[in-house]
Amino acid sequence: MLTRTQPKNALLRFLGAAALVAATSTSINQQTTFGARPAEPEYDLVIVNGHILDGSGSPWASGAVAVRDGKIVAVGRLVNPTAKRVIDATGLVVAPGFIDLHSHSDYTLLVDGRAESKIRQGVTTEILGESESAAPVFGAGAEALERQIRPYGLQRDWTTFREYFARLERQGISVNIASYVGSGQVWMDVLGNINRRPSQGEMEKMEQLVDQAMRDGAIGLASGLIYAPNMFETTDDLIALAKVAARYGGIYTSHIRGEGAEEQRALAEAIEIGEKAGLPVHVLHFKMDAKPNWGHMPEQVRVIQEARDRGVDITANQYPYIAAMTGLEQCLPPKLLEGTLDQRVEELKKPEVRARIRKDIETGLPGWGDNEVKGTGGWHGVLVAALQKPENKKYEGKRMDEIARIMGEDPLDALCDLLISEGGSADAIYFSMSEADVEFAMKQPWVGVGSDGIAASPEMTFLGKPHPRFYGTFPRVLGVYVRERHVLTLPDAVRKMTSLAAQITGITDRGLLRPGLAADITIFDPNTVSDKATFEDPSQYPAGIPYVIVNGVVVIDNGPHTGAKPGRVLRGRGAQM
Repeated sequence: MLTRTQPKNALLRFLGAAALVAATSTSINQQTTFGARPAEPEYDLVIVNGHILDGSGSPWASGAVAVRDGKIVAVGRLVNPTAKRVIDATGLVVAPGFIDLHSHSDYTLLVDGRAESKIRQGVTTEILGESESAAPVFGAGAEALERQIRPYGLQRDWTTFREYFARLERQGISVNIASYVGSGQVWMDVLGNINRRPSQGEMEKMEQLVDQAMRDGAIGLASGLIYAPNMFETTDDLIALAKVAARYGGIYTSHIRGEGAEEQRALAEAIEIGEKAGLPVHVLHFKMDAKPNWGHMPEQVRVIQEARDRGVDITANQYPYIAAMTGLEQCLPPKLLEGTLDQRVEELKKPEVRARIRKDIETGLPGWGDNEVKGTGGWHGVLVAALQKPENKKYEGKRMDEIARIMGEDPLDALCDLLISEGGSADAIYFSMSEADVEFAMKQPWVGVGSDGIAASPEMTFLGKPHPRFYGTFPRVLGVYVRERHVLTLPDAVRKMTSLAAQITGITDRGLLRPGLAADITIFDPNTVSDKATFEDPSQYPAGIPYVIVNGVVVIDNGPHTGAKPGRVLRGRGAQM
């Protein structure tokens, strides 16, 4: 393990001053002899004395990293570098900025562009867009989005990705972002939350929307196939939409149709879409869901590895926790996820509907045998995370069986009454995975890191008590799975967070510490880096990441956030500006 000496402010000032004095002294001699002006420092920023992990998976190397005009210009053993600022990284690791392969910060970045919970983890780029993306937006899709962002206090002023990206850039963000276009988003725009076959004209309209999104800068097509209306799309529908993304160099990313007993079939569908549409495939939050399926992760790994061995470019990501987070309404049978939220509320009021839900949960349905309640082992495995009504806030952070006792009701009735009160939707955490399966997936070389979280801050009370992954994903990998459990080596963990993520998403100008690439840099202490967020108290920033640099600008400066917002929109290969 690396030893560490805490850099002192006085030492930093000394090193910075020494570099400037050296430059000035040289210039004075030149002026005296030749009448020249004092020389400008060679670099904007130099990071010295650190252990450099360049993101490739190679072992650390000593040396310096020099930055000028937002780019890395030199890496290694530099000779007498001069800089406007010097950061002493003694005892620290200097790595590329981390890329979050799966993020839901689409709207919180418009609330607060500082992206506190992400940037403090060392994340410098977030990949947005899943089943529902921020654009394109019209028709029923506009109504659904506006309802979603209402608790955030936001007003929508965009329809296309071009307009959404422009607003992000206008307001300013501390992290870079890229986004997929959601297959469910274009379905909602054209058909609404309805389970029926689209006409030829409607299918063509969805393809046109994907085409426009790719030209606006989306990096590919994403689907969330356990969610309505994504779940209404057939394999052929998704192939048709993915072919459009393929024309622009995009990828197909999916929250697959099943992550438990149905996972092999769901993986086979994702692989088929990639092969027939002619583009890479990326699987979101790769997991083995539901207690009856624990221990079967090696079988899922085999499916992906066999596809890779025959030439399919398929990868995955995961978060380092045994609990997932999604809608509380996912406890309901799929039929009740159709239609509008108001229609769902009216259905939940009917005694006969509740009786049917109870039976379906107990006995299962075709394709829904591993429902969220059975998959967690019962109602105690369901933790309510975020509620919007003031009278319901007291239930945040409590398990459904506990909430039922407080309400004096059966858990199913308590669930229905809570959803009715909240307008049909809320957020919940589901304890449905095993530690052994998480570790087995993590060891696979083609599995990267994605938080499935949101850029948040403790002030965002509308997020309730969210999953700790919002605040702790990347430090948890480094602290728990590298330092404590030795599941990964440090160079490989950094590779998964940086160059692998860039390779997967098609980002070519970052992910490695190489001259000419963007100066996204994370500096952390391998001995102290750790997540502090817990399920009981999730809104806690991590420790051990003193510096984070985005596009050459220091955003986290020896601990505090500087308020800088140098982040950019990273547009896909097919973008037409």
